[in-house]
Amino acid sequence: MTHPAPHLNPRTMAAAQRHLVAKALAEFAHERLLAPVRVDEATAADDVSGTYEVALADRTVVYRFRAQQLRLEHWAIDEASLTRTVDGVPRMLDASELVVELQPLLEIPDALLATYLEEIAATLAAAAYKIHQGGPSALELLTADLQTVESAMTEGHPGFVANNGRIGFGLDAYERFAPEVGRPFSLQWVAVRREVSHLALGDGLDETSLYEGELDAEERARFASRLTDQGLDPAAYRLLPVHPWQWDTRLAITFAPDVARRDLVPLGPGADAYQAQQSIRTMFNMSRSDRHYVKTALAIQNMGFLRGLSPAYMRHTPAINDWVAALVGADPTLAACQFEVLRERASIGYTGDVYHRTSTPSAHRKMVAALWRESPVPRLGADERLATMASLLHRDRDGHAYATAMIRASGLSADVWVAQYLHAYLRPVVHCLLAHDLAFMPHGENVILVIADHVPRRALMKDVGEEVVVLRDRDLPEEVSRIRQPVDADEQALAIFTDVFDGVLRHLAGILHVDGVLPESRFWALVAECVDRHAAEHPGLAPRVDLRADRFAHSCLNRLQLRNTLQMVDLASQSDSLIYAGTLANPIARSAVAVPA
Repeated sequence: MTHPAPHLNPRTMAAAQRHLVAKALAEFAHERLLAPVRVDEATAADDVSGTYEVALADRTVVYRFRAQQLRLEHWAIDEASLTRTVDGVPRMLDASELVVELQPLLEIPDALLATYLEEIAATLAAAAYKIHQGGPSALELLTADLQTVESAMTEGHPGFVANNGRIGFGLDAYERFAPEVGRPFSLQWVAVRREVSHLALGDGLDETSLYEGELDAEERARFASRLTDQGLDPAAYRLLPVHPWQWDTRLAITFAPDVARRDLVPLGPGADAYQAQQSIRTMFNMSRSDRHYVKTALAIQNMGFLRGLSPAYMRHTPAINDWVAALVGADPTLAACQFEVLRERASIGYTGDVYHRTSTPSAHRKMVAALWRESPVPRLGADERLATMASLLHRDRDGHAYATAMIRASGLSADVWVAQYLHAYLRPVVHCLLAHDLAFMPHGENVILVIADHVPRRALMKDVGEEVVVLRDRDLPEEVSRIRQPVDADEQALAIFTDVFDGVLRHLAGILHVDGVLPESRFWALVAECVDRHAAEHPGLAPRVDLRADRFAHSCLNRLQLRNTLQMVDLASQSDSLIYAGTLANPIARSAVAVPA
């Protein structure tokens, strides 16, 4: 008999457990939820490599490992060295058991502990699947296309421990729709009655041109005939793409009355094949790569959120994207970096359900919606290729880092390669903050790198509508005003310190340091040079925001998820949701990094 889940076996699960336990110890230590103790003698004053212990439950449980403690309190743990003993007896590594053992320190609400443990279990299941499949090597990824790179990623968000929860997906859904499976599928299309829906369109786009661009004439005719066959007027409806899982588990059940009264009319699958991206509810068109990404509501619980889309929230998404794109396009510094945004050009949402008439808002209002985002493919030059920036933090099945492979294949020194990467990514993000008070959410899944000769040449920013903020009280067009979220200068700086230094560069610096490619001291000196070069070329910009200050507030992502596994932050007031654990030493502080004039 064939095993229904062959990836769930002792070998793959042991490897998945080892990696996740090491990551949990590293990230919980980084967020000061636990404090590993060094148990060997340092050989020199600057010796960052040693043997450490984490003792729990009055030393009943002890974890021991070799690690390097790097800047930003980053723990690079040697996974092979990791051991666990209970009452002095060696035991298998188990991430779920670790969470239970750490419960007094993690302070997960009792009512939500099981939910977090379920996300841990699902993360392990996904890791076991990836280990079982093997995937392409780091060298093979050097010439791979964007979708091969997307599906090869193993880590998800690097700082989060439970980062592949996807609660709601069963095994069949996982094998059909998970990004790492890389299996194309068709979207379902639904007609939504105009009077109980909205369609927002970006500059230069109308409803006819949107649908003509996304659906062939034969498809549009077929959908229209399915409406007329039921005695319905196609002109009374709009067309909305739906994830197949969402149709099967939500629309056909939770919105059964809406389907029955023909406010929602199923039209069947579209002709194009799509592939899920790392962000899981965003799909890339594999049949026509020039067509838009499609992002749909997907009512699974993943990494602290139910992954719906709010029709109300998205009403102004195209306008916000147009405003940001115009600002970016008119800035000569950003143009010199060839930095661009991938605009969300249209959004559609259904509001005719009973859930929109209840007195208290709920996630049920975010179940039937979608948006269309520009594809990066038409912007690609003949000698260029694309890769998600998350790939720079990826290690393959044998532990080889993609970033290391890229540097070695480029023929450049690590210094030159990293400097070029920082010019493409860090410089424009810093400039947007200092020149325009504009902050993105620039983690690896939200940035696509354009690569030539194995070197990042420029960056494309996506997921603008939900993530972008203006951090000062400045005049904005009314339809853009929701992104205005004024904070003080110290918190403005966290848009770089937390989201870029701690969220991305900390991990890349650790990979290159451990691989012997570039010492972390040199990596951060290059970061300081990039920041200082920008400051020297723009002497009048935002002196209130000091990116070379000695310290900055230590904003903790796992603490957010541990506090509330169902909703980490309030998107309408993200600043008020943050949790801090003291301050971190800035790795590019003037006192820490000497940069030649």
